Formats: sequence, structure tokens, C-alpha cells
Amino acid sequence: MPTTATSTIEDRKRLVRRLAGDGRGFAEQYGFPVTNNPSSLFQLLCLSVLLARRGDHRKAVAAAAGLRDAGWDSAARLARSLQADRVRVLREQGQRGDVDALADRLGDLARTVVDRYRGDLRRLRAVAHHDPAAERRLLAELPGVDGAVVDLFLRETQALWREVAPVADRHALAAARRLGLGRSADDLAGLAGTGESERLAWLVGALARVDLEKRYAELTR
Repeated sequence: MPTTATSTIEDRKRLVRRLAGDGRGFAEQYGFPVTNNPSSLFQLLCLSVLLARRGDHRKAVAAAAGLRDAGWDSAARLARSLQADRVRVLREQGQRGDVDALADRLGDLARTVVDRYRGDLRRLRAVAHHDPAAERRLLAELPGVDGAVVDLFLRETQALWREVAPVADRHALAAARRLGLGRSADDLAGLAGTGESERLAWLVGALARVDLEKRYAELTR
């Protein structure tokens, strides 16, 4: 694979400023605010489930937006939706494969979040006593949530749940390696700045977009 790696510390700092400069993470770039309220957090979790599937990330974003725009913008509202209606919305937004199973999984996820945490993922954080390992474990116990989904969710929420930082998903790390910014979430945290979990979230979100959208060439101009 051709490399576009930066060569000096100043080059890396300049690139980090460029990537994180607009002050928005991945989800925010696509119209999903990252705020510490039940509705926003659940939308981020649904978005993460959809992004973790194989396929065009833009269709995953469209599907998450479709669910929200259908009025299912919280765990409680999605839990009350009909499976056939979820299937219809997902198909309309370009989801392919076993869409019935995906609709079932999202419904199960919503009902479980309601049953265990009264629809509020902040309660999951409280149950975990703000311990990152416990938060990861409790998230992974939810229907349809595996390690990849957890990484995607925490990539965004580390701006709010600072104890989980640093987090970088596989796309962000692929871009970081290719651009010479490091090989781990810790490397990226060092470039973002100590204690700057919000800036780190912006950086890793931007890197994930670079990899998914294959925008490497524009960063070398």
C-alpha cells in the first residue's frame, strides 16, 4: 500500500490541527450530535451497530438517520416500533442482506436498554462506576453489540465519557498508520494532547472518515 506518511513532528502537528480543526467527530460530521442525554447516546449506539456491518458507511448513516426521522429517536420509542416498519425503513435507506434479522436485532437492543437501564445509557455508565473495562463489558452484553460496535460507540462518547479515552477504531488506526501519525490510540492521544479526550474524538473521527472515504490524496497537497 502506498504511504503518505508525514516526516517531521511539526508536519504531524500540522496535520492533526487540520484534521481536528473543525471541532466535530465522525457522528457529528454526519448530523448526529454527541451530547450526554439518553436520546443522543442511544442514537450513537444504533449508528455504531449499523456502521459495524459490512457495506457502504454512507448507507449505514442514512439508515440511522432514517430510524431517527421515523420518530424512533430513543430506546423507548424504537422499542415500541413494529418489526415490519423497521424493515421498511432500513430497506428504504439502502440496507441489504438479512434486513429482517437486523430489524430484530435493533428492536431487541432497544428493549434491552429500556429493561436494564430505563432507556438511558448513562445508567449503564453508573452501574459500571465509570470503570472503562466494566463499561465495555456491559455494552458488549447488549444484543447486537460486539467489540467492533463498542469501539465505534466509545470513539464518539469518549468526548463525554472521558474515562474510556483513548479509543480509536480500526479505520482511524488504518489512517493513522498510513499518515505516519502512529499505530495506536495512545499514539493519537499523545498528538491530541494530554487530557484532551474531546479533541482526540475529533481527531479519530476525522481519521476514520479519511479511511472510509479514501481521502488520503487531498491531505498530501
